[in-house]
Amino acid sequence: MLPSDEVEVAGLSDDVEVLVDRWGVPHVYAGSRHDAHVAQGFQAARDRLFQIDLWRRRGLGRLAEVLGPTYLEQDRARRLLLYRGSADAEWASYPEGARDVVAAFVEGVNAHVGWVLAAPGERLPPEFAAVGYLPERWAPEDIVRIRTHGMFSNVEQELARALTVRDLGAAAEDLRSVREPGGELRVPDPAALEHLTDDVLAAYRLAFGPVELVAAGSNNWVVAGTRTATGRPVLANDPHRAITVPSLRYLAHLEAPGLSVIGAGEPNLPGISIGHNARVAFGLTIWPIDHEDLCVHTLHPTDDGRYRAEDGWVAFELVEERTAVAAAADAVHRLLFTGDGPVLHVDTAARVAVSLRAVWLQAGMAPYLASLGYQDAADVHAFRAALHRWGAPGVNQVFADVDGHIGLQTCGRVPRRRGWDGALPVPGDGRFPWDGVAPLDELPGAIDPEAGWLTTSNQYLPPADAVATVDWYADARHERLSAWLADDTDVDVAASLRWQTDAFTVHGRRLLDRLAPVAAPEDVAAWWAELQAWDGVEDAGSRAALVFQVWVRRHWRPWLAARCLEGLGLDPARAGRLLRDDTLFGDLRPDLRMLEVVDDPAVLGEGLGVTLRSALAEISDRLGGDPGSWSWGALHRTELRHAAFPDDPLLSVPRSGSGDTVGLAGHDPTGNAVMGASFRMVLDVGDWDASRVVNAPGQSGDPRSPHYADLLEPWAAGESFPLVYTRAAVEDAAVHRTVLRPDQPS
Repeated sequence: MLPSDEVEVAGLSDDVEVLVDRWGVPHVYAGSRHDAHVAQGFQAARDRLFQIDLWRRRGLGRLAEVLGPTYLEQDRARRLLLYRGSADAEWASYPEGARDVVAAFVEGVNAHVGWVLAAPGERLPPEFAAVGYLPERWAPEDIVRIRTHGMFSNVEQELARALTVRDLGAAAEDLRSVREPGGELRVPDPAALEHLTDDVLAAYRLAFGPVELVAAGSNNWVVAGTRTATGRPVLANDPHRAITVPSLRYLAHLEAPGLSVIGAGEPNLPGISIGHNARVAFGLTIWPIDHEDLCVHTLHPTDDGRYRAEDGWVAFELVEERTAVAAAADAVHRLLFTGDGPVLHVDTAARVAVSLRAVWLQAGMAPYLASLGYQDAADVHAFRAALHRWGAPGVNQVFADVDGHIGLQTCGRVPRRRGWDGALPVPGDGRFPWDGVAPLDELPGAIDPEAGWLTTSNQYLPPADAVATVDWYADARHERLSAWLADDTDVDVAASLRWQTDAFTVHGRRLLDRLAPVAAPEDVAAWWAELQAWDGVEDAGSRAALVFQVWVRRHWRPWLAARCLEGLGLDPARAGRLLRDDTLFGDLRPDLRMLEVVDDPAVLGEGLGVTLRSALAEISDRLGGDPGSWSWGALHRTELRHAAFPDDPLLSVPRSGSGDTVGLAGHDPTGNAVMGASFRMVLDVGDWDASRVVNAPGQSGDPRSPHYADLLEPWAAGESFPLVYTRAAVEDAAVHRTVLRPDQPS
């Protein structure tokens, strides 16, 4: 007999059964779709209440109310980037019935909040007590107004490019970044770059940054049954985002009349965005649409409240919002807007203001909510049709059905820019408007390709008649996966799981091969020989992987950038402008390109000696002077600590791979592997119980729960567990039953 409990839940029309399996995944059995989504909200709050409550406060710009005046600037930044359009237009932009689904989910969250607040001394999750505030009830509009939970960052590249072009010239920018397609960089208006500084994006960074309580890439592939060991399609997905505790993803299973879906979403959203229903499997990766532009406005010569627009001088729109502040007096947020969008920066001395024009501030762009449209898709064609309403973020969807069909479709709103490509900031005077968005039918896609497989890894995949972006991710992961899929005619779940943690660095090995003719000085010759003999697999136990990563990222690249500037006749002390902190996504293409500028073997040999010596000295300082004990995993670890409990023991596991590998494990400058696939899934399409999944560190966000970190070590080791789906398999794996009953009036 399973351990069981019962809870009264406001908003239910009938009893709902929730079976929780041994890995912490809730399987919801309800008599209606409405009740299934109420139960999903209740269960998500039961496992992740502090996480989703904090996300909501963060997104709405309401942290200072409970955490004090330190958070006022973050709150102001996030309020700038809320959706502020028509509520009716917003709801009408999503799949039919989305408003009702969101409302039901919110009822479930609120029911759990009410249950907690009825006896906070017994039921309050410990994070709230540690931080010092209570959870709050939600409104359905909260979910759709918040935009800063999505993956949008193109203006960072736009500003970096603008500063490089202005300060060092277009030739230097061609070394710093790899634009696709290539060709001459077009500068729409050089005057728009004149007064830009790195501070322009201060508010933007605050809005998208994490909440600090103390002082995101992906791979997917789908293979037709003609090329698998079972004759059924296989679909794999491992979205790459920040590795956090609690996890970004939350697994759930919903069963109700007309609804049967399982997989992962985010704990603050209803439905499943990555997973399968009874007939169709689906997974996504980011397709990096340039959703946003920086618009530079000229201020009126004598009036700071006006700026030049297409029709002359116009006044900024000013919105003032009063907010309570914990342990302080109320404050007022002053928010400025132009016709292009929210004002991020004002420089009265230079007489300029910079605003953000963003597709994701339009109706229908709440991240991932459009996934509600494909929960019950019956085949690949119905699934693709549901993507017409997809707004944000830009994604590559792969999908397969039980009839054996497979497909790929990019989706998202690509703004049409006539005569310019969005690579650089533009004047906000009306000369550079958008001309609508590209329809889904003009975006890349395929169903049942002759090759029998499809894969995406955020690589260059442009639409035919629009510029999606010029800032594509490195193609190393796609190159590696494509070579495997083209060669293997017996793909299966086990092989796909192995490939999701593949640690071979394509571009790293290519860089070493390019440098193979270079002779190293005698004192580091043995180390250089070890690197040249290395197989390129960045295993956690590999010493060569450690030496390569520390050398190439922290020593070789700065030296090479300085030599490139010398070659361009520029001051090498300004090499910092060419350096990018891209360890998270491992783009070594600029390094390979810079070798086309610095190609003298003697110069390269001298630089090799200088940089390899300094890299070895750094490793010795960090890991000790015995090279026999050095390994990549000794430095490259995922280290997690709950934000509300900074003094609790650290969750720490060694990690293979890097930002250049299929098993992506991007790291920060300290070596902490903070980026990667905390969630991995491989689906055996049609034999659903044979599918596998993992979600690290665990399903729960409560440190008291057995499912708080139970999946961390299996995840780090490349292991997984069954994503059980049939009732018999669920019952066999279940360890607890909860019956949610309609709330009875007292």
